[in-house]
Amino acid sequence: MTSSADERLMRRALILAARAARQGDVPVGAVVVRDGVIVGRGYNRREQRQDATEHAEMMALRQASRRLGSWRLDDCDLYVTLEPCVMCAGAIIQARIRSLVYGAQDPKAGACVSIANLADLAHNHAVAVKGGVLAQESRVLLLDFFRKRRASDRADGSKAQRRRRALSQVPQQANPEQAAPK
Repeated sequence: MTSSADERLMRRALILAARAARQGDVPVGAVVVRDGVIVGRGYNRREQRQDATEHAEMMALRQASRRLGSWRLDDCDLYVTLEPCVMCAGAIIQARIRSLVYGAQDPKAGACVSIANLADLAHNHAVAVKGGVLAQESRVLLLDFFRKRRASDRADGSKAQRRRRALSQVPQQANPEQAAPK
């Protein structure tokens, strides 16, 4: 049974997911909640920032940690529109999140029930997991995004064209491995 509070908070995550889609990224949104108050927000920015770690969950966890002044988020709950991947599931465990509520399952990369099970991993923290909250809304947002992306890729000729365009929009930063000028 889904509570009205779960649905209300998932709708906030869906708003962030829609923002990711408008910016050309996979529509996933997340919020971290403590005592009913949102303390962290995030949405996918992998394409925008060309960084594989820019997942909605990671952004929300980072913001919550900064806001609360601790990496331990053991009195917090995470709401995310898509079942977290292995990287994000690991971060959720490491952050000591109390409970995870997600929308749609991710049959290709989900680490709660789809390709792995967060609860089956041997670790020192147990996260309560609840899936399927506003799953249809999350699924429709994802399906619409990928339908439009495939049409755009066909019009452009390939995914490679989209990647080149995305890379041309990322500001060039100095390579951190290079020595600083003296």
